[in-house]
Formats: sequence, C-alpha cells, structure tokens
Amino acid sequence: MKPSKVLAVIPARGGSKGVAGKNIRPLGGRPLIAWTIEAALAATTPLRVVVSTDADDIAEIASRHGAEVPMRRPDDIAQDDTPGIDPILHAVQWLDRNEGYRPDLVVVLQPTSPLRTADDIDAAIRLLRDRGAAAVVSVAPTPHHPAWMKRVTDDGELVAAFESADVLTVRQRLAPLYVLNGAIYLVSREALIERRSLYAAKTYAYVMPPERSIDIDSLWDFELVEFVLRRRSAAASAAP
Repeated sequence: MKPSKVLAVIPARGGSKGVAGKNIRPLGGRPLIAWTIEAALAATTPLRVVVSTDADDIAEIASRHGAEVPMRRPDDIAQDDTPGIDPILHAVQWLDRNEGYRPDLVVVLQPTSPLRTADDIDAAIRLLRDRGAAAVVSVAPTPHHPAWMKRVTDDGELVAAFESADVLTVRQRLAPLYVLNGAIYLVSREALIERRSLYAAKTYAYVMPPERSIDIDSLWDFELVEFVLRRRSAAASAAP
C-alpha cells in the first residue's frame, strides 16, 4: 500500500473579536501560530503544511516558520460568522484546481491549540489507519459532567439542567464523557468533499489529556498556557 498524502491545513484569519491579533500574539517567546506549524512539521508522518489566511502579517509569519501560504482566503469566508468548514474546503479545492494536488487525508490544526504535539498528530493518523476510518477528532475528558449541571430559574430557584440528572449520583458511577478540544480534526479528502464536513458517517475519538487540550480564546487562556510552559521549562531544567 502506497503511503497516504496528508495535507495539514492551519486556519488563521486576521480578525479576532476576543483578542486582537490572537493568531500571531506572542506566546512563550514565539507567535501563537508558530507552535502549531512547528508541531506539524515535526510529525513523523510527512505533512504538507498550509496556512489559510486573509492577513498579510499572518502569511509572512507563517512562511517564516516553515508553512506554505499558496493562497489567500477570500473576504467572504473570513468573517466572524463563517462556518469553520468553508476555509478548509476552499484550501483543498484551491490546491486541486491550481496545482492538481489531491491529498488522501486532510488534518485541520487550529492555531489556538498550541500544546498539541507532533506525537498527538502522528497518533491520530495512526488511529485512523488502524481503524480503517474516514475521520478522527481529538477530545478531552470533560471536567464537568452534565449530571451535575444546574440552571437557575427566573425567580432564582436552582434546578437540574436535565430532567434525568440525579443530584445524589456518585461521581465514580458516572460514565466518562468527553468534549471536543479543537486540537485535531482528521478526515479523508473523499469524506470532506462529499459530506462538506470534518466528520464521517463513523468518526473515532483521539483522547488527549487536559494539560494538552487548552484552547486559547481569551487573554486568561494565554496566561494559563504561559504558566504551563513555565512549569514545563522548570521541570526540564531540574531534570538530571
């Protein structure tokens, strides 16, 4: 069996309502997007790493860190309300139309997941191949089980968020649940084009630990990741 061609698409538009210039904001001494580019380039699986952006400054920084930026994202799919699938389809179809390049697999790596590693990317691809699957998505254990969730009524009463929730449930008896962490979306090109989705009819989960699953969306998230990076650096320095 010939090796699969794998395209890594890193979507990074210029506008950000929450944190201005988020995708190139410094984190641990380098731009945020650089962490994802470097993880993709370090993967054992050969990846073609392409950044989809509408912004010249992001394109320049992405190129400097080793990614390709062969196209610009059109303004109409670089808006706050643009569905996340649109820039991915645009990049894949642009490469087909302009270069005749058709990967077997497409892995979407959001720059807001800087703690995802090259090993995570390789493991997700390995899982897809081992399962003979068309899609794998990364998840993390949810820190708050729905059985413990509440809502507050208009008059201030605390009630169960879900009718079936049992407030006396022992935590250890609850079935483990997982939440999408946004770090890795891996899908066959065929499923992506046919379904216009990052999910296939059957999608498998690649489970990541919480400490590599932080999705940056605010200044507090930047501070949290900086703390994690400082702890890692201190542990590495203390190691014999």
